[in-house]
Amino acid sequence: MTTLPTGGRSLPPLLRDLLPPRPVSGAAGEVLLRVQHVLDTVIAPTAAQRDRTGGYPHQAIAALKPTGILALAVPVRWGGMGLSQELSLELMLRIAVADPAVAQICKVHDDLLREIFVYAPTALKRELAARVVGDQVILGMAVAENGRTADSFLQTLAQPGPGGMHFISGRKIYATGASGADLVAVSSFDPVAAQQAGAVRAGVRMDLVPRDAPGLVFHHDWNRMGQRATDSGTVTLQDVRVDDRWNALAPDADLPRHVAPRFQAGFSAILTGIGIGALQAACAFVPRQARPWGAAGVESADQDPYVRRLLGEIGADLFGAYCAVMEAGRMLDRYEQGHVSRNAVAMAASAARSVATRAALRAAGDAPAAAGARGTDAANGFDRYWRDARTVSLHDPVDWKNAEIGQHLLTGWMPEPGLYQ
Repeated sequence: MTTLPTGGRSLPPLLRDLLPPRPVSGAAGEVLLRVQHVLDTVIAPTAAQRDRTGGYPHQAIAALKPTGILALAVPVRWGGMGLSQELSLELMLRIAVADPAVAQICKVHDDLLREIFVYAPTALKRELAARVVGDQVILGMAVAENGRTADSFLQTLAQPGPGGMHFISGRKIYATGASGADLVAVSSFDPVAAQQAGAVRAGVRMDLVPRDAPGLVFHHDWNRMGQRATDSGTVTLQDVRVDDRWNALAPDADLPRHVAPRFQAGFSAILTGIGIGALQAACAFVPRQARPWGAAGVESADQDPYVRRLLGEIGADLFGAYCAVMEAGRMLDRYEQGHVSRNAVAMAASAARSVATRAALRAAGDAPAAAGARGTDAANGFDRYWRDARTVSLHDPVDWKNAEIGQHLLTGWMPEPGLYQ
């Protein structure tokens, strides 16, 4: 287990007193403090190098595993920490400040566990919890497919085999975290089961497949301008043999209705973290290396009133984004406790996504202006903040979030649970 340096029981401030230290407590708090130590000493100092080289961040994930982070989302009754949604978003945001690619991989693991432990059979829950808590197993995802629209699925087929087995064949895209995962969550469709039951839902599967399963191939073809170290490329499956006991999605299982809002809230946390990272980098650079503009009549760039105004506006925007993300987390927790409606959660998550997107793009795009031309040196790596923010922001259109909020305000419309709303 990673040792913790002596000090208080608070996570350090993100933006001085604008986003001050956050108190934590209990066993989960100890994990969060250990994670923060790894972020500060191991992951943040090497983030720019991972951006340059791309590929799965094996060393970063290996450094995080001993902290206990992977067990945070496992429910307490199954031996995990049962971390709240709010603290989970705080954690993803802080990881994103250090390295948003690592944050997205951790987010996938967190999202999958919270979802699977709702609908999986009891025996699978028991075995999965033992693997995650005891063996530090991390989950990756291979769900998205290259259909005509972003929500087109059911092209990866599962063929029944003998003795409680299935054989899965198909092609997945945007498989975040899959290439370095211990278990890969693979969605597929069994047309035989669907036909027998007379319902499409009965044929949908979610199998947890070992990374080294024969026929499972990772193509390492992720070549995007940002989030380069997620290795979110193509995965193909050719007659991959799966044991039905590792199918987490039973045909009659009740699916959680807040998966999509939680998914969106996580992206909002990552976006906000990217923006905070960009602002931190600018604030560290300006006093030491930026030159003041002559007309300002000041001795150093940090005394320039326009620099102060620019960075202050960006900080205020990020303060709003942070508060929106934390409120979305609290609403998710209250929904799980039965205190608020599903629509209230959806509106909070959409609002957080809207605010966080604008704040992150503003911070990543404009904070370097305070650094001046010197800040554009490749050694500073300021460009990666914008590339990461822009890439994450395109995961699904934020305009649809704004339109859904507007439709609700105008008409009282409430979105039906779906993949993206």
